[in-house]
Amino acid sequence: MYKEQIKKYIEDHKQEMLEDICTLCRINSEKMAYKVGMPFGNGTFRALGVALSMAEKYGFITTNYDSYVGTVDFGAMERHLDILAHLDIVPAGEGWTETEAFEPVVKDGKLYGRGTADNKGPAVAALYAMRCVKELGIPLKKNVRLILGTDEECGSSDIAHYYDIEPEAPMTFSPDASYPVVNIEKGRLAGHFTAEWEESEALPRLVSFEAGIKENVVPGKAFATIELGNLTLDDIRPIIDKAETELDMEFQVTAQDSLEDDPIYTITAIGAGAHASSPEAGKNALTALLDLVSRLPLAECAQVEYVKKLVKLFPHGDVHGAALGIDMQDELSGRMTVAFSMLKIEEGSLDGTFDSRCPICSNEENTLEAVRSRMAEDGITLLNKSMTPPHHVDGNSDFVKTLLKVYEDYTGRKGECLAIGGGTYVHNLKNGVAFGAAMPETDNRMHGADEFAVVDELVVSAEIFAQVIIDLCS
Repeated sequence: MYKEQIKKYIEDHKQEMLEDICTLCRINSEKMAYKVGMPFGNGTFRALGVALSMAEKYGFITTNYDSYVGTVDFGAMERHLDILAHLDIVPAGEGWTETEAFEPVVKDGKLYGRGTADNKGPAVAALYAMRCVKELGIPLKKNVRLILGTDEECGSSDIAHYYDIEPEAPMTFSPDASYPVVNIEKGRLAGHFTAEWEESEALPRLVSFEAGIKENVVPGKAFATIELGNLTLDDIRPIIDKAETELDMEFQVTAQDSLEDDPIYTITAIGAGAHASSPEAGKNALTALLDLVSRLPLAECAQVEYVKKLVKLFPHGDVHGAALGIDMQDELSGRMTVAFSMLKIEEGSLDGTFDSRCPICSNEENTLEAVRSRMAEDGITLLNKSMTPPHHVDGNSDFVKTLLKVYEDYTGRKGECLAIGGGTYVHNLKNGVAFGAAMPETDNRMHGADEFAVVDELVVSAEIFAQVIIDLCS
């Protein structure tokens, strides 16, 4: 019902919708320093103000929650459906070729610019869906609310502030992923651990080890500084060459300036980075270099023993936590993944972090406490007190089945539920799912140079959202 009217309305207003998206995308709304009345800086403050002004122009009720969040309401009816989007962006970065980051442009059916896909384009598509229902005069019995956040990229403190004031709606979807419906998001344990020991000056020795840039990134490089004492580079070269072959890793060795007679070298492992939710897509330089260091003929000491303990806990290539004792999986959400992502070893201590994405069957007892116990056996202290639980919305609920049916009706594609290792804006909402606004095969280059949204996907998303509003709220 209403499909032809919806499609005609959105097509007639397509250019206006694109212009509104461009207006928002010209604003650099990355998180900036706090100012009075601007919790995330001037950029997000401006973007939120412009977006709420748009909504007011189209006849909607708007509310500004201390410039953390803005809301757009269809009417004063009982709240039933929330659409959760965000207006903040990641920094522009370098390498743009199609246009400048804040000069959005349409080329070959794609709208280029920072925020076009993540998430200003989908936010405006949702606004136009509401406008479509309103201006076609389709009666609703319950309210739909568009929630516009401003801190999704840096911790979602905006939404925490909002939900301290407002209750959740019975149903929420966020157009900040891809179709069809993401109803399962794995849990997460970003394990932080430490250990200390008595220092040793015996040679040869490991002076330092450092790898990792963020806890959720598989490190593509790792660095170990070695003081060889009476050994030479020729003495350890065969070990390095063998490890390169067995670990499928490149190791580069460079000499360091030293005031002592003992030669000091830095070994750099060169692998391939990846997101921690898909560690199998990368080549972990940290675990490979740790393995190599454990093979070197270093003087026996507590530090070397801890290196060997870490190799046993995180063997190179183990991306499922088998050695930690947490390799588990279930039919709905798939298998546990583990990425050893950050490590610093000094003469008397280590500090490390791993990132695990945990299936529905995971919990604090069989994951967090299991890791704590396993590490304690080797004298390593896991500092975490809790973990983020998995998120699951029943795929057979009327809410999810409605989303899938509308998706199928408007795209001609098969609708299905998806499980992902990452987390979205709705992870902590009881009945929240991610829904759109990109087709499954589309790589929008989110967070990268030349980010884009496919114009036809924005159009069909506005159509889909309008139909969902009607089906759930009329």
